[in-house]
Amino acid sequence: MRDQLEAFFKENLPGTNPRVVNLVNMSLGRSRQNWAFDLVWERDGHEVSEPLLLRQDPPGGLVETDRTTEFAILRALEETKVPAPAARWLDAEGTWFDRPSLIMRREPGACDYYVLNGSRPVEQRVALAEGFCDLLAEVHKVDWRRTDLAKVFEDHGGDAGRAEVDYWERILRRDQQEPYPELDLGVEWLRSHAPRATTTVLVHGDFKPGNVLLEGDRIVALLDWELAHLGDPMEDVGWVTQPLRRREHIIADAWEPKEFYARYERATGLPVDEDSARWWGIFATFRTAVMQVSGLRSFLEGRSEEPYRPTAKVLRTILDSVDA
Repeated sequence: MRDQLEAFFKENLPGTNPRVVNLVNMSLGRSRQNWAFDLVWERDGHEVSEPLLLRQDPPGGLVETDRTTEFAILRALEETKVPAPAARWLDAEGTWFDRPSLIMRREPGACDYYVLNGSRPVEQRVALAEGFCDLLAEVHKVDWRRTDLAKVFEDHGGDAGRAEVDYWERILRRDQQEPYPELDLGVEWLRSHAPRATTTVLVHGDFKPGNVLLEGDRIVALLDWELAHLGDPMEDVGWVTQPLRRREHIIADAWEPKEFYARYERATGLPVDEDSARWWGIFATFRTAVMQVSGLRSFLEGRSEEPYRPTAKVLRTILDSVDA
């Protein structure tokens, strides 16, 4: 990998004597392979450096996404208030790195999936939760029509819910190796109860503390934009408040969905439709199960090492939600 990186930079930064140092293969996330390194090169007679991260498609995993799209999202966000890593280079076809890859700035800080239910005093954890809510609000306030995102994504308008069900059902049918009657019921219920979206925003698609870099209590960057798209803002709201992720997003008796809804409404000016948010929460559980189906197929085909499959907890959550 070091040789590949240095060959790439010699081609793209000619005459600068580029070197790759401190190269580390990092296991961040479940769907991309990440290589952290520092790029050192010469500029105006001086040696300079920048911390970078190479995100590379793995042979298989829970979800298949496109590095070109992720690169476009990061570039579009550079002109907004959303703290996302700056995109530097793209190898869309895998010409240099064997598989599609992008190189972005590596920001400081660390991710903690369960920071909201960790050892900090409850007041600090609530303050962090409020900060995460405000961060999601900034994502939804992005004026995507004034960016290249309008060329990257389709706006399904009021039919955003049905469009997402259709998309993830296609993935389910492509990847399933056995019948899943619970998921069939989920598809039928979701399609027949899909809410109408009242506006279109940039949806992150996987918003959680585990995708936020923190330095102490300071939010540094929001990561993992591979599932982002245009859609209903209630999709992210439902993802945050779904039962499966309560430990990540909710602080019992201190930061419950009602507190999240109230702050989100103040921060965005958008009303929270609780029925719509509940529907999107059920959809989030369904999507999780479909991703696990894809992960199992990837394992059976020898493209990944972990045999993901829909768990009884996920399938039961879908059934209980639909029955309710």
